[in-house]
Amino acid sequence: MAHGSFEAAQSGRSPAVIQAALFDLDGTLTATEHRSRAAWTRLFEAHGLPVDDALLATFVGRRGREALEDHVHRFPGSTVDALFEEAVGYLNGPDIPPPYAVPGAEALVMRLHAEGVPMAVVTSVLREHARALLDLVGGAELFAAMVTAEDVSRGKPHPEGYLAGCSALGVVPGRAVAFEDAPIGVAAAQAAGMACVGITTTHTGADLRAAGLVVPDLTTVDWPPALRTATA
Repeated sequence: MAHGSFEAAQSGRSPAVIQAALFDLDGTLTATEHRSRAAWTRLFEAHGLPVDDALLATFVGRRGREALEDHVHRFPGSTVDALFEEAVGYLNGPDIPPPYAVPGAEALVMRLHAEGVPMAVVTSVLREHARALLDLVGGAELFAAMVTAEDVSRGKPHPEGYLAGCSALGVVPGRAVAFEDAPIGVAAAQAAGMACVGITTTHTGADLRAAGLVVPDLTTVDWPPALRTATA
């Protein structure tokens, strides 16, 4: 991959300044949204509740339990924990399509690892789930750090996860770039003081316009990424 340059969105930075890459997982490194939508849909339908795209969008990029807190009042007699476990059961159903790697994800991860670029995963899913998914892009051992739903008290869009990831890598946020597929993830990275690349696997380019670079997948991403000025 050719070396790019950071532009006005990260004014004053040069490629040499960027030292680390932090990746979201679902929708960024691996395609899993079809599975999540199916599980959440079945949860609501099993309780006789209507479900549509607007409702499902409230779960994208968030820790499952936090997203359920917004809806638990619609499930009389149920707790967030019970609903979450029920949804996980649907996710593991034999008829749910398997996840797969986002195009370019494995090649990018393997290249950065070979070049000695510190990498971390910052995800809203559980650690066990994350480790299994990372097998699709070369394995969890390629990443120096992993921050999961169990490791933070506040999920995205709060920056806690990305700040923890930078700390684990020993890099200041201003010298790291995040890769995200959801607006709340972009917001979390930017709140942490990081540059961000948006991947349009689950949202449109307009949804991710706050990112410094928006791409359809990871096949065309140089290292370091050539960020443009974010548009309003």
